[in-house]
Amino acid sequence: MTSDATARQRISELRQQLSTASRAYHERDELLIPDAEYDALMRELEALEAAHPQLDSVDSPSHQVGGRPSSRFAEVVHAVPMLSLGNAFSEEEVRDFVRRIDERLGRAQLLFSAEPKLDGLAISLRYEDGVFVQGATRGDGSTGEDVSANLRQIRVIPDRLDGEGWPAVLEVRGEVYMPRADFEKYNEQARLHGGKVLANPRNGAAGSLRQLDPKVSAQRPLSFYAYGTGEVNGGELPATHSATLAQLDRWGFPVSDLCRVVEGADGLLDYYRDIGARRDGLPFDIDGVVYKLDDRDGQQAMGFVARAPRWAIAHKFPAQEQTTTVEAIEIQIGRTGAATPVARLQPVQVAGVTVTNATLHNADQIARLDVRVGDAVIVRRAGDVIPEVVSVIAERRPEGTQPWTMPAACPVCGAEIVREEGAAAWRCSGELSCPAQRKETIAHFASRRAMDIDGLGDRYIETLVDAGIVRGVADLYRLSRDQLLHLKLVLDAADPSALAASLKPHLPAEGSGAVLNAVLRLDGDAANWRAQALALPVAFEWNTKKIATRWADNLIAAIDASRDATLERLLFALGIEHVGESTAKALAQWFGDLELIRQLPWPLFKRVPDIGGEVARSLGHFFEQEGNQQALDALLKVGRVRIRDSHLPSAKLRDGLDLAQLLVEAEIPGITRLRAEKLVAAMPSAQQILDAEPEHFVAAGLPEDTARGLAQWLEGDNHGQLLLKGEERMRELLQLAPELAAQPAGPLDGRTAVLTGTLVRLTRDAAKARLEALGAKVAGSVSKKTAFVVAGSEAGSKLDKAVELGVEVWDEERLLAFLAEHGQQP
Repeated sequence: MTSDATARQRISELRQQLSTASRAYHERDELLIPDAEYDALMRELEALEAAHPQLDSVDSPSHQVGGRPSSRFAEVVHAVPMLSLGNAFSEEEVRDFVRRIDERLGRAQLLFSAEPKLDGLAISLRYEDGVFVQGATRGDGSTGEDVSANLRQIRVIPDRLDGEGWPAVLEVRGEVYMPRADFEKYNEQARLHGGKVLANPRNGAAGSLRQLDPKVSAQRPLSFYAYGTGEVNGGELPATHSATLAQLDRWGFPVSDLCRVVEGADGLLDYYRDIGARRDGLPFDIDGVVYKLDDRDGQQAMGFVARAPRWAIAHKFPAQEQTTTVEAIEIQIGRTGAATPVARLQPVQVAGVTVTNATLHNADQIARLDVRVGDAVIVRRAGDVIPEVVSVIAERRPEGTQPWTMPAACPVCGAEIVREEGAAAWRCSGELSCPAQRKETIAHFASRRAMDIDGLGDRYIETLVDAGIVRGVADLYRLSRDQLLHLKLVLDAADPSALAASLKPHLPAEGSGAVLNAVLRLDGDAANWRAQALALPVAFEWNTKKIATRWADNLIAAIDASRDATLERLLFALGIEHVGESTAKALAQWFGDLELIRQLPWPLFKRVPDIGGEVARSLGHFFEQEGNQQALDALLKVGRVRIRDSHLPSAKLRDGLDLAQLLVEAEIPGITRLRAEKLVAAMPSAQQILDAEPEHFVAAGLPEDTARGLAQWLEGDNHGQLLLKGEERMRELLQLAPELAAQPAGPLDGRTAVLTGTLVRLTRDAAKARLEALGAKVAGSVSKKTAFVVAGSEAGSKLDKAVELGVEVWDEERLLAFLAEHGQQP
């Protein structure tokens, strides 16, 4: 038995914790502790107060509902209090709830209305003569906040009731919530544009409804479900709760189609299990279900306890949020190079699963939450969704913690981690050399529009990489027929025993026993047994009657065919961020040689039309990584890949290829072409600019603030070396590029065309190639600058856009006639 003194101290601690958490939750929409922890503390308090009734108090949190209304809004006194609900967490507690009602009412049959318990904000809507006049939050149950203006922004809440027969005064209670998909979309845009990210749908709904400016509420994706009534005057409602919900639906209120009428405890528990199984697929968050005695006479007979009705109870699901501690923050590199910060956590049970890691999304999200190693945090897990850190409990932060910053280098390959321009995402720039990106890199390299290695699907790539046989794209050109046939046997086998049986006919008699025993010892339950089997050293004597060899032979032929590549295909196959087929083609046309391209500093890539700063920097980052250069060296070794169409740089490069333009392309703050020309006139080499002082820049004609900005720029991030290297490569380009000769203009020079729909006699690629050969630029979208659109069958929005803008439209016959007229036969 707990002594009075010990109980008094613990009761005081619990009341303080619960009151603080309740005020934050109900008045400031802040979650200091997860719901599960709050419920556990409340149950402990209620048990202590029951065991020591002399220590009970009317102002205890166990007797309170919600929190005090905010002083920012006018107060609304509820004519009928908005009470809370008691909680059940087990089957036994649900059966006790039904038993108590059965003992009190003594009925042969007990019917209940069972409903999902939405995780949102409880509100009350008042209608007079069918017109919405006022809306309020629950507040402390007796007095709430007037949020009428914000509730009017929620489209599903009717301003005027439908139908007829409604009471003169009708107060409808329900839940304002934020649908999951809309919540995720809102946060995605907020992260992208640096806006406020909402912690979870419940906080998002509550915070949106408490905005002083209704325009802010209107921008938030809020919805509403009705679940009951409050004051009713001048009319009557049906005799059961379920019939009342049906009537509210006819009057225009949204009512959940998950509501059911069930019988007895077994019916309630079946409903709980059914909704629990469907929970993760619902479009909104729920944290349990609610059971209400269906008939109103029975409700009145059961009455109320201090803060809850005896005829209703909430049956909670296992908690989806828990408190734990951040032990480390690490960077996880995804298959595409995305660098995602992950919190390593002290293990904690969340929704029945032990959670040790949680995503932090990106560096901006960490900064907004201010998550630090050592922090106590709230972690959320919903269904199969990756657990995430929702918020930091700042009150529990240990002394000496430090803000987190994104590391400069990839933890897997050491390449630079770069931030994508205009986005919150960071990525590893070691595309070819980063093991974390290996499978994605190889799949892209082998794809049809890249190196076109037909037959090398994702399943094969996965196993070859896991077995360590393919560590990079160059290893594709070392694959043998034996390895591929072995791979097919491994992937076709259901388990190690089946693999041993399929291998046996293809092994020489001597030594086959050792191989088969090694296969049989593999752990068939392990996810990587196939990779282990493929890595075993095996000598084969292929029995062609027992295995089909065509796939392996065709794949070896496809690999051999890809050795003889065009420059544009290879550039696209490298998977450089932001470098698609058209950019790869432009690079090949303008620079002509991979050895030249891989040595260029990023500003010189901007000399190619349509390549801007973002793409140029991405190219520069890629070729600056030592691992990528080593991967290229391995790929270009004799006998692997040959580029068949290398040529001198385009003569068009000579135009504007000078130091002044290099300064402009380097995006130095304040440096325009005119200012760059003044600077170069006074200092005609990059080294002279590096050796100069700010006053020399002013003497050359630059404004003082631009001169200071240039000096600061030259001191940072190897910018000086960038200029020196740029000048050196620029001179090399001028030596290599032929003099610009007068070229006859193509019939489509300077004109932009767009292809849409299905062509019968030409593929889209072939049509594009022929138009480009005549000087056209083939774009992917229609604008006022488009000269004409070629529309095949089933043309869609691009054709509509062309008609809207008055752009000329060609059909396939006109295209073919034009091509034939200019020597481009289909």
